[in-house]
Amino acid sequence: MMNKMTIVRCCTFLLFFLLNAGVFAQGELNCTVKINTPQLQRTDRRVFDQLETALREFLNNTKWTEDAFEPQERIKCNFIMTIKTEQDNNTFEAELAVQAVRPVYGTSYETPLLSHLDKDVIFSYEQNQPIEFLRDGSENQNLPALFAFYVYVILGMDYDTFSPQGGDPYFLIAQQLVTNIQNSTSNKSPGWRPGDGGKNRNRYWIMENLLNPRVKPFRNAMYNYHRKGLDMFTTDIAQGKVAILQSLEEIEKVSIAYFNSMIVQMFANSKRDELIEMWKIGAKPQKERVIQIMTKIDPANTQRYREIGV
Repeated sequence: MMNKMTIVRCCTFLLFFLLNAGVFAQGELNCTVKINTPQLQRTDRRVFDQLETALREFLNNTKWTEDAFEPQERIKCNFIMTIKTEQDNNTFEAELAVQAVRPVYGTSYETPLLSHLDKDVIFSYEQNQPIEFLRDGSENQNLPALFAFYVYVILGMDYDTFSPQGGDPYFLIAQQLVTNIQNSTSNKSPGWRPGDGGKNRNRYWIMENLLNPRVKPFRNAMYNYHRKGLDMFTTDIAQGKVAILQSLEEIEKVSIAYFNSMIVQMFANSKRDELIEMWKIGAKPQKERVIQIMTKIDPANTQRYREIGV
């Protein structure tokens, strides 16, 4: 028969195990999900409220990598889906805005990693339908496949900022997901094939760009921009800005080598505001070079970069 001390020790061990199990069960993401329904006519809004909850739990509770993440290390991301039209058979056409940030070492600042709008979203959903993703399967429904795809893109981008080419394992999973859907007999949704949508702007082209040898300098620049640039600001801001300018020069080379690449435009979309604010203070030659580079790779926003001033 156990004495009181043994019982106390057992209870303490059990409590420790349960608490730590909860920690280790944590996923890699700290995601919010919002579904907007500005023109909803037939479907009960409660269906989308339930879908919000199901997607949030799917994203945050799934273990996406083999690495252990502490709660404070989880990657912050935001998914905003706007329903555009309601079709038959509980099918919806939508847009999906995907945003993710990365903390800057030694500060409370969070730098944007991704800010992307996917306009080619069609999915089916019924109330109480579970969100199930088959990691190794080819017959995933479009909704979980879509969100899983962007999870792996976010993971790859995040890992790339902490080690050169560190995102490879996750980009390869995202690429395999694209391939599986292209070969799928049931998932014919748009956005996964080279010609979908035109102008080389869809999920297929995101992966084609990220894994294209011509884009490898871009991915190395992402490491230098964040690890040797932003993460150095608390100790040597001048040297950090030199590293960022060098990163921009590498991205400019990629833009020339791979004209109109989607990933360079995605970089500009996420970093535009940050770069403008960052370079409002700086040496004139550096500011002029930043303006020159960014107006070349993001000409539609030339007027914005002039806010840097010289």
